[in-house]
Amino acid sequence: MKDWIALNMTPGVGPRVTARLLEHFGSAEAIFDAPRRELALLRLTPEAIESIANRELHERAEKEIAEVRKLGGDILVLDDGVYPSLLRETYDPPVTLYVKGAWAECLERPCVAIVGSRRCSTYGQNAALMLSRELAQRGVTIISGLARGIDAAAHRGALEGGGRTVGVMGTGLDQVYPRDHKKLADEILKNDGALVTQFPLGTPPVSENFPYRNRVISGLSLGVVVIEAAENSGSLITARLAMEQNREVFAVPGNITSRNSFGTNYLIKGAGAKLVQQWQDIAAELPAEIAAQLLPPPSNKKKKGELVDQLQLTPSDLNEHERAVFKLLTTDTPRQIDSLAETTKLSITQLTTALLTLEMRELIRALPGKCFVRKL
Repeated sequence: MKDWIALNMTPGVGPRVTARLLEHFGSAEAIFDAPRRELALLRLTPEAIESIANRELHERAEKEIAEVRKLGGDILVLDDGVYPSLLRETYDPPVTLYVKGAWAECLERPCVAIVGSRRCSTYGQNAALMLSRELAQRGVTIISGLARGIDAAAHRGALEGGGRTVGVMGTGLDQVYPRDHKKLADEILKNDGALVTQFPLGTPPVSENFPYRNRVISGLSLGVVVIEAAENSGSLITARLAMEQNREVFAVPGNITSRNSFGTNYLIKGAGAKLVQQWQDIAAELPAEIAAQLLPPPSNKKKKGELVDQLQLTPSDLNEHERAVFKLLTTDTPRQIDSLAETTKLSITQLTTALLTLEMRELIRALPGKCFVRKL
């Protein structure tokens, strides 16, 4: 294990150089036993050659193993028997994988990635919550990048559904980014989820790390669902990587006037992504043996071809005030409490009572600024 960890820390030796070295020498151990002359023939930098020849990083690798275990984590290497098989099959897989939590149980299940814009709309957030919750309830592990916006909603949806979720990090295992997601990371671990990264301890959240993180997100997954993505966004990079890795790519359609819909609508129109409206659209494209376990959906599903507008369904047991408020709310456009009061003509006491009841029944969600939307 020390050889692999030291190799991963060697300056100037990224995944592609590592793949070239492994193809030539056969193992990490053989790389460190190679003479300088042979390393130079493979066009390594002088700094990398010196580091490998002198085994400069082996002592640091020993300390790394101890520190990771002290954190409650572990390190997987490319040639051991527990390295995730889906990721190993990809082009240039990371030689080491730092893991924490119930990673084995999470990754032995069918895994689907859900990614999207950090600056997402309420519609996008609700779509991520709905799809991740419903897939997680059926035993699918939700993979995402622990970022703000769609990623965070995907993780939280899986947790709401009582399922498992994996956060793939662009930092070391000891540095949660963004910092205000430390509580979310702890909640993931507490609920039998996992954290995964290819980066050594102490690695900061620098921009060049995140394309590598995106490659791991798609590499661990059977398919990638994109929900809101601007032109040239990281989510589109993840989708492209997924296509290169022969993974299924899905996209939730968006408002054609929104810049965050450019990426998803482009994926559907021009890149062959499957349009997603409900979790069944994702399940149907997974390998046949997995799809058979997830489908057919519950018996109360409408017949194929029957369209039901969820936004028009109003629970029959609501009272007059609750029904009036519920009918004014949608899933994608927040309504402020003053606007609701003006439209419904209810007193503040009547309105707040109705809103509280609807929220307790999980029919609506409260947003900052005393705004409210329906839950999907």
